[in-house]
Amino acid sequence: MEDDESEDEPRTQEHCQGWVLLLTMCAAGIGGTFQYGYNLTIINAPTTYIQKFVNETWLERSGSKLDSWIITLVWSIIVSVYPLGGFLGALLAGPMAIKLGRKKSLLFNNIFIVLSAVLCGFSQLAKSFEMIILGRILAGVNSGVSMNVQPMYLGESAPKKLRGTVALSSAVFTAFGLVMGQVVGISEILGSEETWPLLLASNAIPGILQVLVLPWLPESPRYLLIDLEDRDSCVSALQRLRGHCNLSSEMEEMLAEQAAIKGQKPKNLFNLVQDPLLRRQVLTIVVLSSAMQLCGNDSMYFYASYIFNEAGIPPEKIPYVVIGTGSCELITSFTCTLFIDRVGRRALVMGGYSLMSVWAVVFMVALSQQVPALHMFF
Repeated sequence: MEDDESEDEPRTQEHCQGWVLLLTMCAAGIGGTFQYGYNLTIINAPTTYIQKFVNETWLERSGSKLDSWIITLVWSIIVSVYPLGGFLGALLAGPMAIKLGRKKSLLFNNIFIVLSAVLCGFSQLAKSFEMIILGRILAGVNSGVSMNVQPMYLGESAPKKLRGTVALSSAVFTAFGLVMGQVVGISEILGSEETWPLLLASNAIPGILQVLVLPWLPESPRYLLIDLEDRDSCVSALQRLRGHCNLSSEMEEMLAEQAAIKGQKPKNLFNLVQDPLLRRQVLTIVVLSSAMQLCGNDSMYFYASYIFNEAGIPPEKIPYVVIGTGSCELITSFTCTLFIDRVGRRALVMGGYSLMSVWAVVFMVALSQQVPALHMFF
């Protein structure tokens, strides 16, 4: 009887530590890459309402209406400043992660999203479409920081055997954010002409959830040991994440890394490009990231209404079709987390990009067979 109890105790402890790791993933993700996907799609539903708001605001200010091409230009600026903010956030992510730590960086990052929500939420009341532009920049900064810090935090907190699965949860939360933004953006929820400011301001809710939960979870053990040189806090964080099991091998691995980089200053982007030892790694990241961004995925979500309208889908059904596209990405991201540690990173990357290339050709051929598309391109 005592033997059974002693066998059940490690299992119970392992189960509890699994929940701590899962909660860490959810807390980091809901205010992290979830925000990237969510802010990417919530701007699509109120497209016509925001354009109407821009025209009415200008009419009230100057007494004259804007030409349609100017309205389109202002709308394009509202859309395009989001990735611009993401670029600025990506530049901030490295210094923030070093000075504040991974967990505190994610918490501090919510300041940008709260300010964004306030600006966008009160833009109609203040009769200022410029507030939407500034709010979208701040939302982009938030996404840029979280997309860099969150995978770092999760990868350093996860056990070696689950590192791929845990790190890839960032992509799952991105896809989850895409779908949630599409669902919340339907007219029955917040996508109507009366509620679109609330839709743009709803991105504050995931940030508030993260602020409430993440402080109770441990900081990255690697950051505590290597950056802060606080061994006791590192062991404490590992015990919360792994339980009171043998941590010697993981500690030895981090201590070896600490000894290898001792005396070296953190590298900025310019240093990384100059270092010949890191050139291949940097080139690999640039190629993979560029392929991901240039595939047109983000543009499709920004301009989904235009694309499906050209395809002949009735306007009232477009929001639901858009949800279908986001759901496909969510299912694919979740499936990849189940296979990444079994199949391997390289096989998934090559397979994914090959399929993407095939379907890009199919998409191009399909568009070329439509008369409206021919007028659009020529």
